[in-house]
This record gives sequence, structure tokens and C-alpha cells, in this order.
Amino acid sequence: MGIFSVPISVGDETAQRSEDIEAMVDTGASNTTLPAELLDRLGIRPHRSAIFELAEGRELELPIGRAWVRVDGQQEFTQVVLGPPGRGPLLGAITLEEMNLAVDPVAKRLVPVHRYLA
Repeated sequence: MGIFSVPISVGDETAQRSEDIEAMVDTGASNTTLPAELLDRLGIRPHRSAIFELAEGRELELPIGRAWVRVDGQQEFTQVVLGPPGRGPLLGAITLEEMNLAVDPVAKRLVPVHRYLA
């Protein structure tokens, strides 16, 4: 549906250190993936790993940690994948859903959405 970038801030678990970066928003990505070297600088350590399928169909086991991510004024302590070398920051659907944000692919922007209870 569309790919575009947005400014985000990534912080450590105590929210004492953070870095501002640009991350791609890809409507097909479920997880937020950040460069491992960025997370290492912030002191964010993985607590487990999982197998992910890449766009080209290859599977790769990658470590997972948690970080504060701020987007459009929303902040969430969210799961992040420590990306392999050469992969840029990617803002995924799980983090966007936690922040009540949806993708407007025509305007290439994030928009607030309501949460619903059954």
C-alpha cells in the first residue's frame, strides 16, 4: 500500500537516553526493527529471539528487546527487533497499534484512530 518515513525518538527503558531518527513506515511490516548499533548505544539489550520472514522470503532469527518509541506525540514502551546490518529503521504495525495510529497511504502520514472494546 505504501512506504514513507516519519521522525521518531527511541529511548532506553528508563527514558533517560534517547536518539531521534527517521524510520520507514511499511504497511506490510508487523514489527518495529531498529539498528542493533543504535539500541546498543542506548543500552537496550535483547531478552529473547524469534524467527522472522524477510520480504524476499528468507527466514532469519533476530534478537528482540524493548524500547520507548515516540511518534507524533505518542509514546509507548514497545517490542523492537534488533535489525541485521544494512537494514534501516522500520516502524511496524504492532507499535502503531499500541499508539492508536493508522497509516493514511494516500497522504503518506500517520493518523490517530480510536480503540474499541467489545
